Amino acid sequence: MRIVAHNNLAAYWVRHPETMLALRNWEQFVRRAGWRGMQQIAEDLSGAKILNGERARFAIAGGNYRLVVAFNFQRQIAYVKFIGTHAEYDRIDALTVEQF
Repeated sequence: MRIVAHNNLAAYWVRHPETMLALRNWEQFVRRAGWRGMQQIAEDLSGAKILNGERARFAIAGGNYRLVVAFNFQRQIAYVKFIGTHAEYDRIDALTVEQF
């Protein structure tokens, strides 16, 4: 899959170095994935929470950070919508957030 907003993730891990390894691993995994639906994400990544038919939430760096991503499975694109601390995540609507 192609990841939209890689630069935003890279800028985030510069500001929060404790997330760099986890975010890079997540990116590598997603780039290799050929997911065709949310069920495959749930099967491959047990820590992922499916939010609806197009969005999923991922726990990053031991669950201290949250990553919200929208997927277009037909085009094989992952759109990063939000990255933040667990507390910041609690203050957003993960189904509508458009941080980037």
